[in-house]
Amino acid sequence: MSGRLRAGVLGILLALLAAAPLSAQTVEIAPFAGYRFGNDLFALATNHAVDQDGAPAFGGTVSVDLVNGLWFEALFSHQQADVEVREGIFGPRSRVHAVVNDWLAGARQDLGKGRVRPFLAGYLGLTHYGSEGDDEVRFTLGGGGGVKFPLARHLAVRLDGRVFTTFVDLNGAGACSGGCIVGLDASVVWQSEFAAGVVVVF
Repeated sequence: MSGRLRAGVLGILLALLAAAPLSAQTVEIAPFAGYRFGNDLFALATNHAVDQDGAPAFGGTVSVDLVNGLWFEALFSHQQADVEVREGIFGPRSRVHAVVNDWLAGARQDLGKGRVRPFLAGYLGLTHYGSEGDDEVRFTLGGGGGVKFPLARHLAVRLDGRVFTTFVDLNGAGACSGGCIVGLDASVVWQSEFAAGVVVVF
């Protein structure tokens, strides 16, 4: 992760922490680690077919309690891999470093207050993917769910399953003759992520 990216993530976390005491709202910070399946973004980043099915992912969520179990939630996820590509059919193989970063925001709805607390979440935001100086940023929708296991007043364990849909290419066309017809052609990439994290409650 670049220094500028680290500074941005840290700045968001510090801003939310500073705002929490003023608003008397509960804030949760949950760093996580897991595995993300789906190699299409790596293939797009390297402009080559990729054999591996996914790569480890890590990141974090920052959640702010709103009302009745509804939370505002921001999510950052980072995935990187050194993928093996071949130049041409008989060309030599080489390894290329590729990254996928997601910056998303949305809502989480808790579904209980017991020792096991299931939840659902939905997000929208941006995905950055790139390799060796070739970078792209695209619009992304995400959703998922999981469970939290409170361990103490300010500590819990969180398990998540998420699905991300990245709109790689979106084209529109229309025609009007007594009425208008609009058509959309979307190219999307799907990824799924399973992660575990530790929740710190402020």
